[in-house]
Amino acid sequence: MTIGHSQRFTVRRLGPDDVRSLREMAAMLGEAFGEPETFTAAPPRDEYLHGLLAGESFIALAAFAGDAVVGGLAAYELKKLERERSELYIYDLAVAETHRRLGIATALIEALKRIAVERGAWVIFVQADYGDDPAIALYEKLGVREEVLHFDIAVPER
Repeated sequence: MTIGHSQRFTVRRLGPDDVRSLREMAAMLGEAFGEPETFTAAPPRDEYLHGLLAGESFIALAAFAGDAVVGGLAAYELKKLERERSELYIYDLAVAETHRRLGIATALIEALKRIAVERGAWVIFVQADYGDDPAIALYEKLGVREEVLHFDIAVPER
């Protein structure tokens, strides 16, 4: 479903039949983050990605220049316990180096805002790494900065 466009790109929400585009988005994210192996070394099966895209809690938005994926956003809806509402968490957001500074990241977030309204979410949140100045500048332009601590808790191996 197309949910935004300009003369240079189109933003589309990926659905269950867009496994190929999701794989292209993953490869683009890996290149943009400088971590291609993380995103392509052990690719999930098509059935897994189809299920992910068909599920209620995962949202994938891709920016296309022609047929090429040049930007992507992966988000998760987190249903809350204390009220009948949810939050959307942007887990991954990147734009291909060749297409930066064209408003693609902002367009992806604006598209996610529309989805948030449809779902009754009360906030969208995202993390940024210290030193990722372009991401921090974008998020400060669009939202309120909070200083938090992040902890990764290891899960025992099976």
